[in-house]
Amino acid sequence: MPELRTLALYLLTALAEIVGCYLPWLWLRGGRSAWLLLPAAASLALFAWLLTLHPAAAGRVYAAYGGVYICVAILWLWAVDGIRPTSWDLLGSAVALAGMAIIMFAPRH
Repeated sequence: MPELRTLALYLLTALAEIVGCYLPWLWLRGGRSAWLLLPAAASLALFAWLLTLHPAAAGRVYAAYGGVYICVAILWLWAVDGIRPTSWDLLGSAVALAGMAIIMFAPRH
């Protein structure tokens, strides 16, 4: 099932990007060690590499990825920040995922 593979790849990509951005946030806003920048850089490099694994055109991959990123960021809000998403957060995530599905899985000739 190429659709499940695509979605799993997007999920991994989003986690890599969020971790790569969250660790510098912890350093800058949370008073944590600057050593967090090393795994952050590795995570962002992983994020960029994961985006290249999609067979679709880069612009289409980036556009669709945005929908998955939104959903994963809302899950991060809940799991890591401890803030329960509102119904509006969930609705926005659902709309973003629907947009991703339309972009990535629409029939093409």
